[in-house]
Amino acid sequence: MSLSRLMLITLASSLALTTQSAWSEPLTQASEIVERANIASYYAGDDGRSAARMMIVDGDNRQRRQFTLLRKDINDGGEQRYLVVFSRPADIRGTVFRVEKRIGEGDDRWLYLPALDLVKRIAAGDKRTSFVGSHFYYEDISGRSIDLDDHQLVETTDEHYRIESTPKDPSNVEFARYLTWVDRETLLPMRTDYQRDSGEVFRRMEVTRVETIDGYPTGTEMRMSDLDSGGYTVTQFRFSEYNVGLPDDIFSERSLRNPPRDWLQRN
Repeated sequence: MSLSRLMLITLASSLALTTQSAWSEPLTQASEIVERANIASYYAGDDGRSAARMMIVDGDNRQRRQFTLLRKDINDGGEQRYLVVFSRPADIRGTVFRVEKRIGEGDDRWLYLPALDLVKRIAAGDKRTSFVGSHFYYEDISGRSIDLDDHQLVETTDEHYRIESTPKDPSNVEFARYLTWVDRETLLPMRTDYQRDSGEVFRRMEVTRVETIDGYPTGTEMRMSDLDSGGYTVTQFRFSEYNVGLPDDIFSERSLRNPPRDWLQRN
């Protein structure tokens, strides 16, 4: 067989696979879409490490944050451990946020404040309050449990699934519902609009950049906007990597005051 004919066959095969992928049958169950989107967003690999830069904008006021995020899965789609260690600016350097994420029960969250040498437990009622002065909430960092809401598939387009989610206990949240646009190819949630009873959108999360890292589609830039005030926070994730072999003991209570510096540095 000639080289040119082999190349034509290879090209035709590639086009056939691409066409098959593009026209694959869409998912139809909201529960499956939400579960797979949750895995894609928060459970890539067995563990992960990222350096992050956060810019907080409120009118003319701009603040910056810099931190490293470490994450380890206990089981896929289930329990996780998080450690977030801040390095800048100087007034919050050494602040550490720790999460033990559980399914079917409340997550445990702690914040270490070095200026006061104080470990503060984040109460369940505070999980939807500002994360270190940003427009992200504590709950946004490790993710909201999908079991807390009822989910309905309201639209399927060529690019997205649109899911409407309503809280099972409205008294614990400030929104009446939220709509999420899930990318059909990567299953990453690309936009989430939080609505009041009136249908007015007052808070919006957008993934503004996606890169494939170690084989996993990853949102590397996110924007959280307060549509009432016009303020917003942009978080950029850099040097992300997965399956780095994080040991269990770095997610302990001891790491709040003594973070694992060897794992906060890029190798």
